[in-house]
Amino acid sequence: MLIFEFKVKAKPIQYSGIDDAIRTTQFIRNKSIRFWIDNPKASKYDLNKQCAVLAKEFSFADELNSMARQSAAERAWSAISRFYDNCKKQILGKKGYPQFQKDCRSVEYKTSGWKLSNDRKYITFTDKKGIGRLKLMGSRDLNFYQPEQIKRVRLVRRADGYYAQFAVDVERTESTGVTGKAIGLDMGLKEFYTDSNGEMVENPRFLRMSEKRLKLAQRHVSRRIKGSKNRGKGRVILGKRHLKISRQRKDHAIKLARCVITSNDVVAYEDLRVRNLVKNHCLAKSINDASWYQFRVWLEYYGKMFGKITVAVNPAYTSQECSQCGGVVKKTLSNRTHACQCGCVMDRDHNAARNILSRGLSTVGHTGTFGLDPSNAWGVETATLVGAIQSQQVTTQNQESPSL
Repeated sequence: MLIFEFKVKAKPIQYSGIDDAIRTTQFIRNKSIRFWIDNPKASKYDLNKQCAVLAKEFSFADELNSMARQSAAERAWSAISRFYDNCKKQILGKKGYPQFQKDCRSVEYKTSGWKLSNDRKYITFTDKKGIGRLKLMGSRDLNFYQPEQIKRVRLVRRADGYYAQFAVDVERTESTGVTGKAIGLDMGLKEFYTDSNGEMVENPRFLRMSEKRLKLAQRHVSRRIKGSKNRGKGRVILGKRHLKISRQRKDHAIKLARCVITSNDVVAYEDLRVRNLVKNHCLAKSINDASWYQFRVWLEYYGKMFGKITVAVNPAYTSQECSQCGGVVKKTLSNRTHACQCGCVMDRDHNAARNILSRGLSTVGHTGTFGLDPSNAWGVETATLVGAIQSQQVTTQNQESPSL
């Protein structure tokens, strides 16, 4: 499944129609959650049936396309099923009980309620929300795909405008030559990562670089009267600056992950639990700013696309163990050099990356020179599910990361 995004250009009344459709989506989702709370045994199909009841009861809900109403109910069921799964897995702490939504920013149509123009430059929404014909602005070309391949169309509201996303049902695969290389990655805060060859990539620290401007924008908002136009303008400016940081992180993760995957046949990386790491309030901001999880997601995506092997390994004691003799050399976070009795002296992150590579190779089951066939590299012994533990990784994985 490929996602193509375009910025849409329209009149103010059409933007108001999009906002109305988004509010209706939030209303239906929250009503579906309430229906499930009152009827705990309700199924996914019961929530879909409830959409028709809401359409008869509320005129503004009837104005939204029927499949868009079903998509809103599916969002509610997604939260419910995730809660059930967490309970079955007996996850410690909060299980993610479904909550009512207050900040919905998108509305999703399926295969009806919209129509593309012949030149694929415009899209027309045919329900009664008054959205009408929108101009698509972007560099992507939808002429390569048939309308039947477009399974979903989503309208998204962001700080800098409105966007249309198209989910195209097509498998994306590319091939590159076999490099015969394997690499281990140790993620860090001082450097973004250090690989098993000793190469280091600088941590861009996008949030830290823009923190001064963010504070000024936040101060401008907090000093304005609630509900005033100046406060609204300040919120737009603040939102745009946060959006820029988000896009910088994503762009950095995409480019770096693609480079790593195309340069190696096997990539081993740490199976980090970011949710647990950010509980350290001293490092939480820096960990979130590094965006390790997003980098991992794109590593796995490009690994699937290029037919390369990606392995997440348990990071426990990778910094303490000696990559040369296997002995344990205890260190604190302030100790940046690994010095073992066997004579091995190197940067602690370089040592950890070598241990990560060694564990990754033992999981995959390859040693020595890699004569991998890119077209069949995913046929054996690797898994790239986000959050999978090492003991669950020796399986065949033929689907994209669920986060993409």
